[in-house]
Amino acid sequence: RSIWRRYWSVGRRKRTRKMMKNNEVVNDLLGYPGLKIIQRPDMFNFSLDSTILAYYVGINKTTKKIIDLGCGNGYVPIFLSLRTKALIHGVEIQEESFDLAKRSVELNNLTNQITIYNGDMKEIHKTLGVAQYDIVTSNPPYFKYSDDSLVKESEYLKIARHEVKVTLNEVVHSANVLLKDGGTFAMVHRVERLMDILEAFRNNNIEPKRLLFVYPKTSSEEALVVFIEGKKSKKKGGLKILPPLYVYNEENKYTKEILKIFNYKEDNHA
Repeated sequence: RSIWRRYWSVGRRKRTRKMMKNNEVVNDLLGYPGLKIIQRPDMFNFSLDSTILAYYVGINKTTKKIIDLGCGNGYVPIFLSLRTKALIHGVEIQEESFDLAKRSVELNNLTNQITIYNGDMKEIHKTLGVAQYDIVTSNPPYFKYSDDSLVKESEYLKIARHEVKVTLNEVVHSANVLLKDGGTFAMVHRVERLMDILEAFRNNNIEPKRLLFVYPKTSSEEALVVFIEGKKSKKKGGLKILPPLYVYNEENKYTKEILKIFNYKEDNHA
């Protein structure tokens, strides 16, 4: 889900003092006033990657239904509510994350717009229908997994970060099944898996249309994360490369672009 370890808990910059059951914490959702999210230190919290996904995915006035695959604690659906009045669904296979997401939606009084489902994204079309969505988003597990993989993590984190329950190709296939013709699929992933991603997109009838490379610093020579967006279409071509996104400048302060995404004021968070 993320390789930016220092950003996993970026929401804690404005932590409230109220602790809940199971060491849960209610955080402000970055710099966006009025929105909260319930998190647990021992679980996967929202990341820079998720924020980039929710910020950059193309939404317009014709967007009526959106679904986020592997929604975790519900961060992407809640962030998307800032950008659209469309109906938003989230699917999460792990019950603990599903519970956090459901309660976060309730905490923000967004139950009329956002619904969270506990289930397998590969099977969710049986409940929600085929070709029903204008937009599908996903921040999927990044790491390949096999029975002999050495993973020293909790079962929860193993599933969140590794392709234990779902593979890259299965994520993209699920998006294809859920999307209307001409619909948009957007995801974030590791740059090193870009060829796998492009192959999975085309194999599942989703044509890549926009790419954004994310670099740790303005001086970095290699990007670590890629945002990719495609359309469910048989028409090939039309790929555009967006200007690069840099997280930190040379003074190890957030760039203006990141501050804008986080909705932070430069004088307080630079």
